[in-house]
Amino acid sequence: MPVIKATSLRDLKNRVNIHDVVVRVVALKKAGGGRFKGLCPFHSEKTPSFNVAADKGFYKCFGCGKSGDVISFVQETEGLQFTEAVEAIAQRFGVTLEYEEGSGGPSKETRSLRQEIFEIHDLAADYYRQAFLAATPHGEFIRDYWVKNRKFTPELAEDFKIGFAPPEDSGLAAALLKRKFSEDALRQCGLFFTRDGAVLTLGALRPRFRGRLMIPIRDHQGRVVAFTARQLELTPADDPAREAKYVNSPETPIFSKSNLLFNLDRARSHAGEGHPFVLVEGQLDALRCWSVGLKTAIAPQGTSITEGQLALLRRYHPQVECFFDSDSAGQKAALRFLPMALKAGLEVRFLMLAGAEKLDPDLLFLDKGLAAYDKVKRGSLSAMDFACRSLLPNPAAASAEQKSRAATALFEIIVQTDSDVTRTSFLSEIAGFLRVAPGALERDLRAFQARQSGGRFAHPNAAPAPAAKPAADAHGKATEAHLLFLCLHHESLLHALAGQLPHEWIDVSHAAGSLLDRILAEAAHNGWAGRENLDQLLETEEEKALVASLLFEVAADDDLAKIANEGLRSLQRRFLEPRLRQIELEIASKGTDVESDLLSLLKQRAEITQQLRNPPKLSLGS
Repeated sequence: MPVIKATSLRDLKNRVNIHDVVVRVVALKKAGGGRFKGLCPFHSEKTPSFNVAADKGFYKCFGCGKSGDVISFVQETEGLQFTEAVEAIAQRFGVTLEYEEGSGGPSKETRSLRQEIFEIHDLAADYYRQAFLAATPHGEFIRDYWVKNRKFTPELAEDFKIGFAPPEDSGLAAALLKRKFSEDALRQCGLFFTRDGAVLTLGALRPRFRGRLMIPIRDHQGRVVAFTARQLELTPADDPAREAKYVNSPETPIFSKSNLLFNLDRARSHAGEGHPFVLVEGQLDALRCWSVGLKTAIAPQGTSITEGQLALLRRYHPQVECFFDSDSAGQKAALRFLPMALKAGLEVRFLMLAGAEKLDPDLLFLDKGLAAYDKVKRGSLSAMDFACRSLLPNPAAASAEQKSRAATALFEIIVQTDSDVTRTSFLSEIAGFLRVAPGALERDLRAFQARQSGGRFAHPNAAPAPAAKPAADAHGKATEAHLLFLCLHHESLLHALAGQLPHEWIDVSHAAGSLLDRILAEAAHNGWAGRENLDQLLETEEEKALVASLLFEVAADDDLAKIANEGLRSLQRRFLEPRLRQIELEIASKGTDVESDLLSLLKQRAEITQQLRNPPKLSLGS
């Protein structure tokens, strides 16, 4: 396994700002003092608790407790080992790595399966793109289809790297075999049909996609992870999915359709206040929106939206406009989407075109251009307005029983929000639509929640009881943690403590003490290389979490020497006072008849008493 030089790691961390890495995954906002906040990528939340200290190179989530540096962030979010994460960061930011002599650089054998499959998809996207551009009858056919049939421009095809899978061709398989990818990667990449146990020769890798338009699917970081393949006249008759208009890549180690939104990698940089995401049904709808200048369009990768996709969307911007087809299937999909969107904490509106019997975003924008967006936006509906109209199209003619059934269906939707203000606003809208008294609606909602308690629609505000905090350690573990905090924030104090704090005074049975002891020893014997190299001294996940927490605390402008000396005296007393009590017990016992033993104990008692009266003192000015 290749070993990266410590100096190379230090150079990487100095040159790569953690903000630039994290912002690829999390939408960050300035929080002051070189810090940024966003929604945590490691757990579902609606209020940002994920913090990034760009000046210190650490992140910390105060919701789930995850913490670390730029390397651990890439490890956690991309499922990579340490060396793989370092190499991935270096490649993205143009940093040259150096390896320890004899360990070699990265090899085919040491690449992870995920790395291989990412590389395979990059090569496949290039291969399909070249087939699209080829000066062949098939190349001419697919370009003509793109421009004349689909009414898209060649520039859009270039921008999104639209490709073509030839009907009968083994060129991609040959290229990948020549690159010597592992059998696991070739079997699991999703681009081929293979038989279990068969040797992967050229003939054993049967292309999954043949004679189809190829749309690369990218994750939210812009990496190609899958493809959507559109049926064509050239799709062979023996294609197992010949009748399917669209065929998607199967689930692979790098692709889970329930956690991905088409075009989110581009749209997220355009979304913001006044520019909500626009959720459309399919990739070609999203491409049409992009082609006319609507840059925030996204589409689910599959037949329906999922909670995972909405949680991912919420990280970047909370406002979404749903723009599905106005046919029955599109409206049902929109109604399914609404409660999940509320549960994810999204603010939703539904784009409508007044008087239109059928609304198709692709055809609408093709015909009207970006002006069509302004028109449908003027006719947009709030979340509750849309839900009410969908569930009860003609409230004036509805019976009491019909209104009651509609109210129950609406209750199932509104309990998904955890905001009392939002829920109250929704109830007011429903009462106006159904023409019933708000008070009656509120009582029915409470009765509904009571019936559903413990079931699928339990009250959303119900939260698990907070875990009891462990009692403080009687021996004062906080003292080591406090001194560690001072050392991490003030290098001069670290060097002063390294010369004054004896090793035996430190309780190394817990993370703070163990790490304090290790850092002081490093400063005293090896020289302190700086906080940017701290990760090399961290041995456990508990230590990493502790350091991240301490680095995020704000250092006070108090008298540092005074604070440190108080800690030093506390550790001295904790170490010496038990010894003093033991000596006094031995002096008082009958076992000290021997005069020399008594004299030795008296001398030890005097020395300890003298030390306690004159504790060590730090002077940062010396």
